[in-house]
Amino acid sequence: MFLDEHRRALNACLDGLTEEQARRSLVPSRTTLLGLVKHATFVEKVWFDEAVTCRPRAEIGIPATPDESFILDEGDTIATVQRGHREACAAARTAASSLGLDDVLLGNRRGPLPLRWVYLHMVRELAQHCGHADILREQLLSE
Repeated sequence: MFLDEHRRALNACLDGLTEEQARRSLVPSRTTLLGLVKHATFVEKVWFDEAVTCRPRAEIGIPATPDESFILDEGDTIATVQRGHREACAAARTAASSLGLDDVLLGNRRGPLPLRWVYLHMVRELAQHCGHADILREQLLSE
């Protein structure tokens, strides 16, 4: 499945890097490789927890906005962020496993959306972030 390929690729962008490299900012935004994977964890929880269960973000334990999901805490390491991302992806697969593509998810701020739309959105978003990660990783490894 394309979604799982992008999930794995984004998680793997941290492989072989030092903690400093993973946190290094190479662009004016908050985007770092570690932040990208942390943001991807947030996205999984928005679309496959909040949208499916209708639980509020505060209850789920995720930031209120996508921008905040890039912010790194002192305790964020390559290992903890990768593990959190893998766990969020596994939970997302479980949450969607009993749903059909035309089932409507009611818990997203955009309003009711079919699971098919969510999958397409996730493929698009993660593909974009994989491209960001490729460029950032190339910059880091060419220094």
